[in-house]
Amino acid sequence: MKRDFQQIEWDAATIEDCRQLVRLAVREDLERQQDWTTLATVAPERRGAADIVSRQAGYAAGIQATAVVVDEMGGRLTFEAFAADGDRIEGRTTLGRLSGSVRDLLTCERIVLNILGRMMGVATLASQYVERVAGTNARIYDTRKTTPGWRRLEKFAVRCGGAYNHRLGLYDAVLIKDNHLAQFAAAGESQPATAARAVRQARQFLAELGDIEPLPSGGLIEIEVDSLEQLAAVLPEHPDIVLLDNMNLEQLRAGVALRNSLAPEVELEASGGVNLETVRGIAETGVDRISVGGITHAAKSLDVGLDWHA
Repeated sequence: MKRDFQQIEWDAATIEDCRQLVRLAVREDLERQQDWTTLATVAPERRGAADIVSRQAGYAAGIQATAVVVDEMGGRLTFEAFAADGDRIEGRTTLGRLSGSVRDLLTCERIVLNILGRMMGVATLASQYVERVAGTNARIYDTRKTTPGWRRLEKFAVRCGGAYNHRLGLYDAVLIKDNHLAQFAAAGESQPATAARAVRQARQFLAELGDIEPLPSGGLIEIEVDSLEQLAAVLPEHPDIVLLDNMNLEQLRAGVALRNSLAPEVELEASGGVNLETVRGIAETGVDRISVGGITHAAKSLDVGLDWHA
């Protein structure tokens, strides 16, 4: 595989984002006060344990986040993991066990389950797309269509499901889209000429930056085109990736043939109109990448709950 966007790991930056989300979730639930229901009904000395159970089959994601929740909330709890992020699981799988103060366990219950359910839903949907394109050369990528504040966690979940991360943010790479081209166009200039000139200018701009502002993805340049004419114009400029936006299968196949003849080292990405029913046909056209916003914005949380020990 050629140069690519940075892929999210469970590292210090992801952990810090997780902590920020937990702090917001705690404020939503407690508003700097207390869990009055638990304080009113559960004795302070009561101790217990509960298993975190996935009621549905799918892919585990958020196991490491659960440990962060317990640590960030400062509860008198221990967390024992029985599954790892990225594991394929069956329904009724025990993911881990929380034990210690029942008061603290009840207070953190919903935050733990919300984060786990969301991340596992994203991972599971990502895995379904990956399975649909198995046997082709296409790789499935996410997009920036993520829940505000959740980007690193959702993109980590995408990786748990076997798919790939597109750029993490605007700082990560150069992606020239149609709106950029509309603002960049010279008077009377054709769309194909504008696209080619934009790639040249972007490469020159990055070269002049040098190492002053290093991009995480190493200066990767991608451009979006919506016609075969634009594609033919930009291929001689050798961008790293050309995004073929909202093209039908016939156009995608023609685009692959054009790329193979003019610039075989350039990768092609298909986007638009991608769902679980269409993704296989798109992959079979020969494109290298398929980006799917729905992996994050349309994922449904998995049903995850607590089973208390007697």
